[in-house]
Amino acid sequence: MGRITETVKVLIIINALFFIGTLMSEDISYRLFSLFYFENPNFKFWQPITHMFMHGGFMHILFNMYALWAFGSPLEMRWGRTKFLFFYFSAGLGAALIHSLVGYLQFHSGFDTLSALGASDAEIWDMLNKTLEPGSWRDISNVSSEAMKQFFGAWNVPAVGASGAIYGVLVAFGLMYPNVELMLIFLPVPIKAKYFIPALILLDLFSGVTGFSLFGQNIANWAHIGGALFGFIMAYYWKKNSFDNTRWY
Repeated sequence: MGRITETVKVLIIINALFFIGTLMSEDISYRLFSLFYFENPNFKFWQPITHMFMHGGFMHILFNMYALWAFGSPLEMRWGRTKFLFFYFSAGLGAALIHSLVGYLQFHSGFDTLSALGASDAEIWDMLNKTLEPGSWRDISNVSSEAMKQFFGAWNVPAVGASGAIYGVLVAFGLMYPNVELMLIFLPVPIKAKYFIPALILLDLFSGVTGFSLFGQNIANWAHIGGALFGFIMAYYWKKNSFDNTRWY
């Protein structure tokens, strides 16, 4: 975790430019480049890529870009530019895929539940397309607030951030450098990558299943898991087949 590599530097610059652009034209940028649910009319075919360069706030982009520098640079030095870029975007697309599949299940589960309770399709779409106050789904009887939160969120809340790709990078770093000790702000002692990274993923899995998050609301936990899963598959395959010794230019 020393010097920044060239490809990682370019990715950070592009993310920073996107972030500055969103500050200047928030509504337009988020509507065009965030990842909307694929049945939503706001969804565009380029969003699985562009959402990786969008962020919800300064701390969001700060943590993601720090992780990209700290964990991505050693991987680029080991793999080379082309292989690292292939890995990074594949993990990000894998994150978008898993996030979208979970969104599909959450949306259609909520839609079917409301239909079974007697709501017409027109009434359900009317609820979805209104600007709802946070928590207004709790007024729907016989349906859990968490189920309705997932239903409304899957349709109305787009995903932003490089976190899915970053989780792929984290997993690959843990596979390649399992015994590197990491110093974390919130832990007083160093912890090896092979312990910290699986624990982080398990926290996301817990939050994704239960809806309870230690790190705040509106976190795309399933995108994190998707990026970690695709990252693990690629990095494990390359490591097992010794492709980590072959640089792609």
